[in-house]
Amino acid sequence: MSVLQFNLNGFVPGDPHDLYRVHQETAEIANNVPQEVDVLIIGSGPAGLALAAQLSLFPSITTRIIEQKAERLILGQADGLQVRSIEMFEAYGFSERVLKEAYYINETTFWKPDEQQPDRIVRSGRIKDTVDDLSEFPHVILNQARVHDFFLDVMLMSPTRLQPSYSRKLKQLSLQPAQGNSSHATSSVQVQLERTDSSHEGEVEDVRARYVVGCDGARSAVRQALGLKLEGDSANQAWGVMDVLAVTDFPDWRTKVAIHSATQGSILIIPREGGYLVRLYIELDKLDANERIANKKITADKLIETAQRIFHPYALDVKEVVWHSVYEIGQRLCTRFDNLTPETATTESPNIFIAGDACHTHSPKAGQGMNVSMQDGYNLGWKLASVLNGISNPAILHTYSAERQKVAQDLINFDREIASMFSARPKSHAKDTEGVDPAEFQKYFVKQGLFMAGLGTAYSTSAITAGSEHQHLAKGFPIGMRLHSSPVIRLADAKPIQLGHVVKADGRWRVFVFASAEDPASTSSSFHLACESLTELVNKVNPTGADIDSVIDVRGILQQGHASLNINHMPAIVWPQKGKYGLRDYEKVFCAEDVDGHRDIFNARDIDRRGCIVVVRPDQYVANVLPLCDHDGLSRFFGGFMFARD
Repeated sequence: MSVLQFNLNGFVPGDPHDLYRVHQETAEIANNVPQEVDVLIIGSGPAGLALAAQLSLFPSITTRIIEQKAERLILGQADGLQVRSIEMFEAYGFSERVLKEAYYINETTFWKPDEQQPDRIVRSGRIKDTVDDLSEFPHVILNQARVHDFFLDVMLMSPTRLQPSYSRKLKQLSLQPAQGNSSHATSSVQVQLERTDSSHEGEVEDVRARYVVGCDGARSAVRQALGLKLEGDSANQAWGVMDVLAVTDFPDWRTKVAIHSATQGSILIIPREGGYLVRLYIELDKLDANERIANKKITADKLIETAQRIFHPYALDVKEVVWHSVYEIGQRLCTRFDNLTPETATTESPNIFIAGDACHTHSPKAGQGMNVSMQDGYNLGWKLASVLNGISNPAILHTYSAERQKVAQDLINFDREIASMFSARPKSHAKDTEGVDPAEFQKYFVKQGLFMAGLGTAYSTSAITAGSEHQHLAKGFPIGMRLHSSPVIRLADAKPIQLGHVVKADGRWRVFVFASAEDPASTSSSFHLACESLTELVNKVNPTGADIDSVIDVRGILQQGHASLNINHMPAIVWPQKGKYGLRDYEKVFCAEDVDGHRDIFNARDIDRRGCIVVVRPDQYVANVLPLCDHDGLSRFFGGFMFARD
């Protein structure tokens, strides 16, 4: 369950998710674009909305998101949501809404030609979709448009009441030099937007932005303005995709299925939410070197006929085609995701970025596109907020391109391999070197489970991600990878919760202090001493007058059972007074106990019983692991990118 706190500064009735209620002084935001903004987001796809939803939580940051279309997305083409994406949705506060509507993928089955009758298909294998303890969340299917709706709801209920400004397209973009002699002066971006709505068609709006982010798809105008190109090639392989309502005797119709027929091609089946709708990815003919799929004019009837041949001997009676399309397999990638060059990167910080399909494209069968795009936005959002709020050095913005470009390259390498295996015909005999062995294809799925779940991302060492010197203290929290949650018991009320769920998309860093077996109430314990050091650190970086946890949120995890401890004896930083009334926050101390059959978190995540400190970035990735006593090391880490207050 999500962690939600409210009524800190006085009782406010109504929906606690509606954060605008407690920021009544913020004016309503109409469908206008002011002449000056902090962040201008071009495009309201998955990357743009993930970014905008995060930035909408900061009243001090002026954010606008523009969209060329006239309204929100009604029917999306993407549908697969990795477990990593559901973890991210938990941080945004709408994972429960997704899971309530979505189709759960529990198993994948594999079908191949019958050895006795090769024109018929038979089931050859079955695997669990995700292995045990990979995540507390499942792999699910939900229409992209609904995911957009949930992000839009976050924006609408945020303190800024942010909404997309529709019917606008980018006309021109240029970088303006820094003004003034201050060492903190930065360049800005001058943008011209053209209105496309009938009542204002052709009108031009001039906007000056501190930062611009192009989330405007594979034909990105922002990318073109930067002179960047999507580089790569096509596999000259055509596929069709359609969402259908159909009657069939195929037994695995409501299971994720990979089918390799002997001569008719392959199909990937993805059941959709609602109990009846099913998506089919259907292999079509190879393309000639210079042939384009659009020239073949493939109809829905052609896709149905091809699918029926592959399903033989099972019948497929399609009653309705909700949506269909055809596409060519290809993988393309930009060399950089920002406006810097190798020469300027040494002296400047970026202020124009691209994300999502604007900088990486691939085939849809791996189910990665929407997921990776949203992670692009999630990665960039907190970094921009930290810089704009004066908390972090702008140099951290270099890490966006460095981190996400490598993730996209890894995805393209994976996509190229899996697309090739999907398109290859089954081996006809042991010495067949051109075909694919169905058993090997199944093994590949199992082997790549971590990557397909979105959990294979590992960020390299940088200013915001430390090296692995002390990794042995928390082996289950690999530095550079996402925090693998585990259940704990909250001390104040004995509530079992997932520890990872306290990491919200609010731009704050989390420091988890895993205590030794010493009495945590003792002022001489390593736990107490670490908390004292953290208090000094927090006071150095906190804005004047802000709550103590506004930048770095400190949490304690104790080895004793909750019934044996008194929260009154805990260090003040994990039992702080906040808000205008100085109310105590009772939700920062947890106990490592067995929960509902799960091992306690020290055992489950292989944490040294002598204790340690685990630092987690605002996007849920582990940034550092340190000994409890390494107070200087913790200060050096945050001092490497955060500004200290005078």
